[in-house]
Amino acid sequence: MKLFSFPAAAIEKAIAKRQLTLPPPHKEWFAQRWAQKPYRKAFLDQKAVPLVTLLAKCKTWDDETFNSEMAAWDARFHEAEAEVLRPLVQGDGLLQLMQKAIPAERAQALLNKLDQRADQ
Repeated sequence: MKLFSFPAAAIEKAIAKRQLTLPPPHKEWFAQRWAQKPYRKAFLDQKAVPLVTLLAKCKTWDDETFNSEMAAWDARFHEAEAEVLRPLVQGDGLLQLMQKAIPAERAQALLNKLDQRADQ
């Protein structure tokens, strides 16, 4: 899903900032992986950027488009990854203006997607 280009550096900065406030077990797990370039690139390309794209676009999509894009986003999240990304949906920091007009049910659908675990 590459509908528009959101600056990856801004997303990386938000993730690095969020990593500092993670609770201990998640902090160690995520920090180990985030330090590895292949993981960082995959996490950004397959999880963070699609989430930001959905956040940015879902306000103007009809239900059918939103549902099809959510279904097309085939991602599973480790608990620590969900903790890192959850504030993006909830309006913390980087994307506050983007979240303002998101319908509550779509924000909840995005949060539910973050609860899909990689180990399931």
